[in-house]
Amino acid sequence: MKRMIIAGVSSLAFAAGAFFWMGSGPSTPPALPFGAASAQEAAEVDTSSIVEMSLGQKDSKVSIVEYASFTCPHCANFHKGPFKKLKAEYLDNDKVHFTYRDVYFDRFGLWASMVARCDGEKRFFGISDMIYTQQKEWIGNGDPVEISKNLRKIGKIAGLGEDQLEACLSDTDKAKALVAWYQQNAARDDVTSTPTLIINGKKYSNMSYADLKVIIDEKLAE
Repeated sequence: MKRMIIAGVSSLAFAAGAFFWMGSGPSTPPALPFGAASAQEAAEVDTSSIVEMSLGQKDSKVSIVEYASFTCPHCANFHKGPFKKLKAEYLDNDKVHFTYRDVYFDRFGLWASMVARCDGEKRFFGISDMIYTQQKEWIGNGDPVEISKNLRKIGKIAGLGEDQLEACLSDTDKAKALVAWYQQNAARDDVTSTPTLIINGKKYSNMSYADLKVIIDEKLAE
């Protein structure tokens, strides 16, 4: 089963004061309040600073947009299996253009995204792979303090410096923009579950790689 966005995009709310990056020691980032509670409020947030994370040639005949959450187990399964095959067979040779778009079910997914995006496009897909591969380990029992430490550890292993992570994880404006950007995208594309794939403008639910390959090959042959 795919993970459902129960509340719906228009009613998604991170209550003020509910979004915290928790940790310990003097370098702990400050609390980051977020409270964009409606689609109208999200539409008013400036999201122009958010970079689309993509692979492959932009003018490819087939375009795939994946909506996924770093805390979604089905998304982790997709990235540990079908995505690797997709990358090897279609992305590395520029047959398909792929774009990853975040979905935020919870603050932990947002934290993970801020770590993955910390060095821009340079390390995004490499860090994302680590986050998905180690999803069960970094989420653990759901303790926010441990999750924050685990995500920091992943960032450092990926080559991010302590100061760099600190700056990324204390960027309140970026956090607000990311959630608003997600809300805007999900409302426009009618995304209600993860993973969701948009292939040449048409929405598809989660599927096996064999089924995905059939769709891609049909569109490449058109």
